[in-house]
Amino acid sequence: MSIENAFDNLSEEILKPWEMFKKIENFPDVAVATFSSEIINIVHNRPDAENIGVHSGTHSPIYSVTHKNRRIAVYQTLIGGAGSAGILEETIAKGVKKFLFFGSCGTLDKNISVGNFIIPTAAYRDEGTSYHYMPASDYIEVKTADKLADIMTELNLPHVKGRTWTTDAIFRETRNNMIKRKNEGCLTVEMECASIMAAGQFRGVEVYQYLYAEDNLDSEEWERRSMGSVHASTKEKYLLIALDIAAML
Repeated sequence: MSIENAFDNLSEEILKPWEMFKKIENFPDVAVATFSSEIINIVHNRPDAENIGVHSGTHSPIYSVTHKNRRIAVYQTLIGGAGSAGILEETIAKGVKKFLFFGSCGTLDKNISVGNFIIPTAAYRDEGTSYHYMPASDYIEVKTADKLADIMTELNLPHVKGRTWTTDAIFRETRNNMIKRKNEGCLTVEMECASIMAAGQFRGVEVYQYLYAEDNLDSEEWERRSMGSVHASTKEKYLLIALDIAAML
């Protein structure tokens, strides 16, 4: 059986996340998920940061902060669809109902500058996790994109909307495949969107995601741009923006 036919809605999963991870009393209902250890260190050093748990496997802390009178959980997720979806499942079981993911991406449009915000509207499923949560299709719709765009507009945060290319294989982003995805309207490439959207929609929770542009694939040679060199002050700004958005979800 091919991976495209892996979705099974006729029988239950054998290992259910809520059997392994128990709901935590008074756990925040909204969470911000970052891929950056530097951002988590910023959260750790906040005077209002409270350690409210750890994720299994990674043993990474889950913090609670209060922002604009709302308690928000903040945690570092894993890079890649399988890991990020697994931690999403665990955090749902603990009590979170709304998630905001944010992180860097490669751009497939050289006109998108470093640091520009992009809201995915659909994700090309070049990964394996999403096929266990939804029937086969080329793209998965990001149902929360319009609401996130409205919030970013209200906060005066410039952004663009468009499709994204989710891949498991960062070092197999071939030029021919990049051109195909760009011609289909993909603005970005990343490694998680299709997986977390499929898992979130299957579990009935709201998953939001926005990206900020770093490297560029839309050139004769790969352009590193700011990849791996974003200043700490910029990352602190990114965190505050994410908390502003999460407080409005």
